[in-house]
Amino acid sequence: MVETELPERGVVFWPVGTGDSTTIVLGGDLVLQVDLRDMKAADEKGAVVAAVIDRLADTLPRPNWLDGKTPYLAVFALTHADLDHCCGFGDLLDSGILIGEIWATPRLWREISEDTTMCEDAQLFQDEVERRVAATLEALENGEEPASGDRVRIIGYDDDRDQHSYSELPDEYFTFPGKTITMIDGNDLSETFEAFVHAPFKGDCAGERNETSLALQIRMHTGDGTTGRLLLLGDLAYPTIKKIFDNSEYFSNTDRVEWDLLLSPHHCSKKVMYAKGEDGEEERKQDILDQFEIYASPDARVIASSRPFRDQDEKGHNPPHLLARDAYEEITVLPVLCTGEYPTQDEPRPVVFALEPFLGFELVDVAELESKSLVMKAAGGGRRMLAALGTTRFPAAAFTATAALPSPRAAAAARSAVEQARGDKAAPATPLGFGDA
Repeated sequence: MVETELPERGVVFWPVGTGDSTTIVLGGDLVLQVDLRDMKAADEKGAVVAAVIDRLADTLPRPNWLDGKTPYLAVFALTHADLDHCCGFGDLLDSGILIGEIWATPRLWREISEDTTMCEDAQLFQDEVERRVAATLEALENGEEPASGDRVRIIGYDDDRDQHSYSELPDEYFTFPGKTITMIDGNDLSETFEAFVHAPFKGDCAGERNETSLALQIRMHTGDGTTGRLLLLGDLAYPTIKKIFDNSEYFSNTDRVEWDLLLSPHHCSKKVMYAKGEDGEEERKQDILDQFEIYASPDARVIASSRPFRDQDEKGHNPPHLLARDAYEEITVLPVLCTGEYPTQDEPRPVVFALEPFLGFELVDVAELESKSLVMKAAGGGRRMLAALGTTRFPAAAFTATAALPSPRAAAAARSAVEQARGDKAAPATPLGFGDA
């Protein structure tokens, strides 16, 4: 029976308008948050969106090793410092949620040294990272390890590293492209979790902010050997994504670009597969689409973290772009899932995938989740996911959109796969819930 909680292990893509908020539940008490756009703070017109911080406060584990009461977020990772990826970070700091560890890229230090304009939440993020760098250095000077709540990891290169405070950290607090992270807030998860770092590349350290985005392949493993693979590529565009695939092929590392779930870069932007040609005109880059297709699993899903799609693209439109959605749907059996449209545009809910043995990432039926009771667990455990599925309503969008519903061919393929693996009406092999009751 499907319970109405965050998956014991899996991924949640929150409806936050055109921006990113991705929650990765690793099992036990460990949750990784990549980017944040808390719509209670953003107050975007024309969107039906979730107040992510409130939802996290309701559903995060409250481990006994802490105090049994405080919501605990093991890691917060910021791909880059644009407002649609860090909006509300200051509120997150003030929310009472303990953030065990923060992952940051060196780009923020460069922006500060170059007096680049940053939004308030990006500055608050940088201030918090600086505090953690100082706390870590102080702990190490005292012969101690930094405590949960003070931990920090710097991901990526910069050629002005020696000009900034983070340069004093020991090597174990750095991770560079081509390396894998398996430690989460002091916990060794090497048997169940890997975050492979693709970018930012050293040569891009002084480039545009979007092109210095943190890019990861997340792998989650179950006890039976099943692996779920998630690609998170921030706001990268064609040149950098092409470099990621080409490098992976050159170094015989293609398993690191395989994917079951892809958060479409830059909110389903056409810049992933359209770029200027030699004549200066925009042209479709089929080579990158071919690479995405080669390394996709048979039932791979693309998620667009964005407002609903417009009826048509026009020159100058910001993402999401129909051109990008159509290109992705040419290389996958199942249609793109848009967080602003799932299951409907009027009442979007988080797109939730549970990682199940033998099956991998399975889309959780939100309608079924919402039909469940709002009561607490009988044993007094974590709060029901239904509380987290509530959204904050804003005025309806001034444009229509195509709902992200499976095509008959895709639905039939999905049903067939499930029936072969476990039977159409059987319960999931993995229970849902943090398992802390």
